[in-house]
Amino acid sequence: MAVYTHVSAEALATFLLQYDVGELVSAKGIAEGVENSNYLVDTAKGRFILTLYEKRVAADDLPFFMALLDHLDAKGLPVPPAIKDRDGREIQELEGRPACLIKFLPGVSLSHPTSAQALAAGDAMGAMHRAVADFPLTRVNSMGVESWRPLFERCGRSLDDIAPGLYDDLAFALDHVEARWFAGELDQSAIHADLFPDNVLMLGDKVTGLIDFYFACTDIRVYDLAVMHTAWSFDAQGRGFDAQVGDALIAGYERHFPLSSVERAQFTTLASGSCIRFALSRAWDWLNTPPDALVVRKDPLAYVRRLQHYDPSLVTRVA
Repeated sequence: MAVYTHVSAEALATFLLQYDVGELVSAKGIAEGVENSNYLVDTAKGRFILTLYEKRVAADDLPFFMALLDHLDAKGLPVPPAIKDRDGREIQELEGRPACLIKFLPGVSLSHPTSAQALAAGDAMGAMHRAVADFPLTRVNSMGVESWRPLFERCGRSLDDIAPGLYDDLAFALDHVEARWFAGELDQSAIHADLFPDNVLMLGDKVTGLIDFYFACTDIRVYDLAVMHTAWSFDAQGRGFDAQVGDALIAGYERHFPLSSVERAQFTTLASGSCIRFALSRAWDWLNTPPDALVVRKDPLAYVRRLQHYDPSLVTRVA
C-alpha cells in the first residue's frame, strides 16, 4: 500500500480555494487502498479525504461512481460522497490527475472481524443493495467473469513462477466456473464488488462507513455477497476459515434479501469465481510490479487456498 502521487502543501491550498471548506490546516498521506493516492486533509471547517485517481481508475468511470455515492448518501447509507466545489462540480484535477474532495467518515477498518461485526457488515451490504433498487445508471464489471480468461492468458505460463502448477490449476478452475456461470437466472443490480474488511469502517460493532467504490458496477447481486464471503471468512493467508464469520455475513444480508434456492445452489460457483478473479488480479500485479515499487504485492496463493476451500476438486497442484 502506498501514496503514489505527492501533493505539495502549496498545490493543495490552491486546490482547496475552489471549495467552501476553509483554509488548509494540515494534510497527511494515508495508505488506505492501493488503487489511488489518498490524503487526510484538515481545514478550518472540518476534515476531508482527498483522493487522486491513479491509472487503474478510468476518468470516464468517475461520474458513475460519484452518482452511486450521491444516491446511497441520499438514502441514508454511510458512504463518503464527493464534496461539490463552488460551481457544483465533484471531479477536479490536481497534479495532472482526476481528483475529488470526499466526506470524511469516522471509524476504523478491520483486520480480524468478529462474527458480530460480520453480521453488521452483511446487514449493511443488504441495505445498500435495497437502496440501489431505483439507481438508474449501469456500468459493466471491468473485472467480471468475461475478463478472467483474457487476464489468465496475459499471465500465461509465468503463473508457474509464482507456484509450480498454478497455471494448470487456474486453467482447470476457470473452465469449471465459466461452464457453470449463469448470470441470466440471478438478480442483478449495482454492486460494490470489493467490500473487503478494509473497505468497511466500524466503531465497535456498528458500521460507520462503506468506502472505496472504485470497482462498483452492475452485476449479479449475490455475487457481491460471495466476494465479501471470500474476503471476510479467512485469515490473510487463506488457510484458516471462520465459519461463524461467514455465516454471520449471510445472516446479516438475509435481513434484507433472503437467499433463493437458486442463489444458494450457485453460491459455491460465485465464491469460486470471486477467488479466481482475485487470484488472477493479484497474480498479474505480482508478475508486473517492479521490485522497487512502493506497493506491497498481495499473495495470489491466498485466494487459491480459498478456492480450494470452496471446491477442493478445483485445486490439486498448489497448496
